[in-house]
Amino acid sequence: MRVTVNGAPTRSTVPVRLLLSDFLRDVLGLTGTHVGCGQGPCGSCTVLADGDTVRSCLMLAVQADGMEIETIEGVAAADGTPHRIQEAFREHHALQCGFCTPGIVMATVGLLRRTPCPSAAERAELMEGHLCRCTGYRNIDEALAALSGAEPRGEH
Repeated sequence: MRVTVNGAPTRSTVPVRLLLSDFLRDVLGLTGTHVGCGQGPCGSCTVLADGDTVRSCLMLAVQADGMEIETIEGVAAADGTPHRIQEAFREHHALQCGFCTPGIVMATVGLLRRTPCPSAAERAELMEGHLCRCTGYRNIDEALAALSGAEPRGEH
């Protein structure tokens, strides 16, 4: 299969049942994509595939053939300067253990590309697909609101 990951073209022969998450982590060594539940609802494994958010634990690697995949490792600038989304998460203390953070950041990248100023409802919809076991939802929404120049949703 041929796939571009974080701007780097890659060619690899993979087992037909290898999950995209396992390909990214085990074959390419991109361990920033976390696998929490292995069934999709937690959102920790979220990556962008041709610009769309996907759960990499639910997608076979061979399904990504010919696609452009973006992972959390490709979000910061090449010199290591954090992306504005990563900065907003830091500034608003929107992470605790950090396990869910890569998936939420990737979903946020996708959302802000489609909708530069998401509404409170759109931000809430984004979070419906992600589980944060450290209860960081309020701070995450504050970071998302800051990115879009909006007010946080208030009580969660």
